[in-house]
Amino acid sequence: MRVNPNYTPDILSDLFQQQAQEQTYIQQLATGKRVNEPSDDPAAAAADVENQSLQGQTDQYLQNTSNLEGLLQTADSALSSVVTALNQAISLGTQGANGDLSASNQQEIAQQVQNIQSQVVQLANTSYQGSYIFGGTASQAAPFALDATQPSGVIYNGNTGVNSVAIAEGRSIQVNIPGSQVFQGAGGSVMGALEQLVTALQSGNSASIGTATTQVSSALNYLSQQRVTYDSGISQLNANQSSLQQEQVNLQTQENTLVGANLATAATDLSQAQTAQSATLAALAQIIPQSLLNYLK
Repeated sequence: MRVNPNYTPDILSDLFQQQAQEQTYIQQLATGKRVNEPSDDPAAAAADVENQSLQGQTDQYLQNTSNLEGLLQTADSALSSVVTALNQAISLGTQGANGDLSASNQQEIAQQVQNIQSQVVQLANTSYQGSYIFGGTASQAAPFALDATQPSGVIYNGNTGVNSVAIAEGRSIQVNIPGSQVFQGAGGSVMGALEQLVTALQSGNSASIGTATTQVSSALNYLSQQRVTYDSGISQLNANQSSLQQEQVNLQTQENTLVGANLATAATDLSQAQTAQSATLAALAQIIPQSLLNYLK
């Protein structure tokens, strides 16, 4: 037996609409958004798609900035240690140039400088997250190795490539200086100067030791100039990070304006929809039994 529902189309339509509204408000409260489907507000949904794309780009730039900051800080720390080592070598060279030292003492000093040379090679092979910093773009193998057959006492296995990484829209930053430039540059070869000082100390010639010590001092000055690139890069990244974080806040605020729900309003609307639905169901409960009785007659 089937009851004809034609007598209640308006009430049933109201009921379905109230149920749909109730689900809408429940979803808004659950997600915190008033636009959960493009049909909720096509214009706002389209604008939010663009906003989400910009947020994704900003997040990637922030990730790049964070990674690069760690890389540049590691490189700068390594160069700081090289500066300390070179100052020690200069002090030893000055000591070794003293004509009153015995040959044995000069040999001992030469050995200390050789140890410094090995230390500098290790620092020049510093890696970050599995990549060697001073190998140019050849970052998967240690760039430097001691080699007594070379005039500088080392061999460079890297290249002269330079990497740049995007840190903002239309903005990139250089993230490395090839080791051949940092440690073997024409302006002052750190490796060559140390090798020259070792050779001079081993020879015991005070004049040669003095000259070699001066070369180490020149190499130190040159290295300090190269280090400025990393110090400047770190400053740029810090400023860039602050700018990106502010952009992130702006985009999140814009997103909330576009599609965010007013939770207090949604809660009130939900309560009203539930009340209206209860009233409609009560009305149907009164009408349907009477209609069924009339049908049976």
